Amino acid sequence: MELTSSARDGAGQSARRGFDGPRRVDWTDFAFAVLLAGGAAFAFHWAGGIMNYYDKAILVGAVPVLAWLGWLWRPLRGLMLAVAVSGGLALALYQGDLARAEQVFLLKYLLSSQSAILWMCALFVLATACYWIGLVGRSGTAAWLGTALTWGAVFAGLTGLLVRWHESYLLSPDIGYIPVSNLYEVFILFSLVTALFYLYYERRYDTRSLGGFVLLVIASAVAFLLWYTFDRGAQQIQPLVPALQSWWMKLHVPANFIGYGTFSLAAMVAFAYLVKAHGKTASWVRLAPLFVLGVLLAVEPMVFRQSGMPAYWMAYAGIAALVVGAILLGRRRLAERLPSLEVLDDIMYKAIAVGFAFFTVATVLGALWAADAWGAYWQWDPKETWALIVWLNYAAWLHMRLIKGLRGNMAAYWALVGLLVTGFAFLGVNMFLSGLHSYGEL
Repeated sequence: MELTSSARDGAGQSARRGFDGPRRVDWTDFAFAVLLAGGAAFAFHWAGGIMNYYDKAILVGAVPVLAWLGWLWRPLRGLMLAVAVSGGLALALYQGDLARAEQVFLLKYLLSSQSAILWMCALFVLATACYWIGLVGRSGTAAWLGTALTWGAVFAGLTGLLVRWHESYLLSPDIGYIPVSNLYEVFILFSLVTALFYLYYERRYDTRSLGGFVLLVIASAVAFLLWYTFDRGAQQIQPLVPALQSWWMKLHVPANFIGYGTFSLAAMVAFAYLVKAHGKTASWVRLAPLFVLGVLLAVEPMVFRQSGMPAYWMAYAGIAALVVGAILLGRRRLAERLPSLEVLDDIMYKAIAVGFAFFTVATVLGALWAADAWGAYWQWDPKETWALIVWLNYAAWLHMRLIKGLRGNMAAYWALVGLLVTGFAFLGVNMFLSGLHSYGEL
């Protein structure tokens, strides 16, 4: 199914109708920038002694970047201020003693890193349920609650990461590090990035009907986090291995996971696109490719059963496959309530374009980090090779769209397959292939 030029124009108009658009700088922008500068000054005063030159440069550079983001998307301001307050309260309650995490009520049940992250997991699951109730039952209240819970989950997750950062220094200044160094931490980062980009597009296109689809991939990440926490004790803070003791990590990993998050968002939007496109299809033969892809994505985490808790992952795979089947069975009703194909196509394209840009930057930064750590920019390590495969996949997708006009079902199927490729690059390489990046294995 190809989109005509008039349909593409309609997609652009739909986007503009749902987005408040750029605005002039006003006094609130200056006030927010002053608050950010004050926060940076406090950070210099409080932690300047343990920050190196690169840490200080990143902190200074973060002020204009965050001010610009707050101008571009106003809800981020409230989120950043709320996280600053919750994080500051946690730091004050710790009083330099990590043992207080089990002694102080607010730390134990709300603000310690592990408590906040578990709240994040619970809120994401509840948000997923509310979005689906809102979509299936045409309940605006349930859908609104899904949005509110998603914002709450992002707030809890960001608070958890910020407090975990402080907790690592409470263990020892030599251990302290930014929490983006292992699978536990980057799965949290992945969930937060995916949710934030979804919330941005939800506001821009003035629709909540995609929340249930996008939150499914976040719920999968939550399932992994819970297993990784209770089976492996992954929440424990461990000293960094030498290869990760680099300021490059603070740039490379976040950029990488912006790519992973937006690619995953695009895949789930592509799934919604195909559900809508096949909404009136009676033949399961035509639905077979979508069903197979959905089931593959549902059972892909079954590979974790080799590492323990087989019953957990078998139950997960069974529930996930049932969800996919239920979505396809109810495709006619869902198709009526999803945004137009033009809007879905536009979101899918924009998400991939943003992800590709950040993933490209992350790949370049990774090469520079490799040269600094190992003396060579590229060594065809399995992780590097699969990162290149992911990059080539989306480069080809964008090339075919921009040069050949790729749209419709083919673009959506391709984006959905891209999630399988990205998933293997993200986790499969760490599990099945050894190399220079083997420090990230399960």
